[in-house]
Amino acid sequence: MARATTQAGSTKPGSTRPAGPALDIDALLADPGKRIIVCCGSGGVGKTTTAAALGLRAAESGRRVVVLTIDPALRLAQSLGLTALDNTPRPVSGIDTSAGGSMDAMMLDMKRTFDEVVEQHATPEKAQQILSNPFYVAVSSSFAGTQEYMAMEKLGQLRAQSAADARWDLIVVDTPPSRSALDFLDAPKRLGSFLDGRFIRILMAPAKAGGRAYLKAATATISLAMTVMTRVLGGELLRDVQTFVAALDTMFGGFRERADQTYALLQDDETAFVVVASPDRDALREAAFFVERLATERMPLAGVVVNRVQMVAGALSRGRAEDAADALDAGSAASSASADLLRLHADLATSADRHQGAIARFRTANPGVALTQVPTAARDIHDVEGLRTVGADLAG
Repeated sequence: MARATTQAGSTKPGSTRPAGPALDIDALLADPGKRIIVCCGSGGVGKTTTAAALGLRAAESGRRVVVLTIDPALRLAQSLGLTALDNTPRPVSGIDTSAGGSMDAMMLDMKRTFDEVVEQHATPEKAQQILSNPFYVAVSSSFAGTQEYMAMEKLGQLRAQSAADARWDLIVVDTPPSRSALDFLDAPKRLGSFLDGRFIRILMAPAKAGGRAYLKAATATISLAMTVMTRVLGGELLRDVQTFVAALDTMFGGFRERADQTYALLQDDETAFVVVASPDRDALREAAFFVERLATERMPLAGVVVNRVQMVAGALSRGRAEDAADALDAGSAASSASADLLRLHADLATSADRHQGAIARFRTANPGVALTQVPTAARDIHDVEGLRTVGADLAG
């Protein structure tokens, strides 16, 4: 670590981290064959900060980087120059460009990305029909999995742009803050199931067969289904849904095709996944599930980053600190203050032991997975200097 600390790996003084392969962040960032790094993990583990810190460290080592981030904290967004939510990559100021690198950053605007897909793959008249449809407005803003799917759409767009004009040689992706890390990989399949589902086929049938003429000749099953949906959704909403489906029909194949292309991109050797977790049991279990899923899908895993790991300086164990605090309790006011500090150290050592125990269990279950730890920060990370420190910690 960049900080001069001895890290508590067990309750024994001077113990080290659990043995296992180390994630070499600098080697990963320096590899010109790696053009996409995807930071993934469950919500609340620091993916956004990790993605931004990786992008900054890569840029300051000479790479031309664009970071696609999802909903960063306000002050971090401001430090990256992202004062408004839009889909435009903007230069990040305050970075060291002496090595020839650069860094752009952007926030995913989910609805705008969906609009761009419609505008790009439909005629102007058809696109206007879709964009003004009330059901489309609802789906593009809140349909389950839309944010994850649109993150993949935007990744595909950025990769195509970088291939066309060589503006960037590295794309760092911060995946959406889902409840489950697997949502990012499941979103394309979920959308495909939605587009291929019975509900959509029923709604598409009238438009394909000529509207009302079809309804007169509809089978009893479909007529019953339409009646039920009219009662549940209401006639006006059902018409909006049917109009949306009819207008979007010609684009369905395009959605699936691009999803397949992006999925293939994620399986390519130019992509590397960095799974981000915190040193808590649930977060590491989620990370283990994701590691297994990446292996199943044959997607390249670089390693695991464990964020916010409590570390303690020196070799004073929890037990010795508590014993010393007890011995000082009956002394002077100065002794009492020292006792309080020793108990604080004991509490931190307890957290450090717990964190290292959780990491050791993860190591045991995943012995071949490279891993690095990032110590818990004393303050929120909200500026370039803070990201620089995180980058140094990531590099170990």
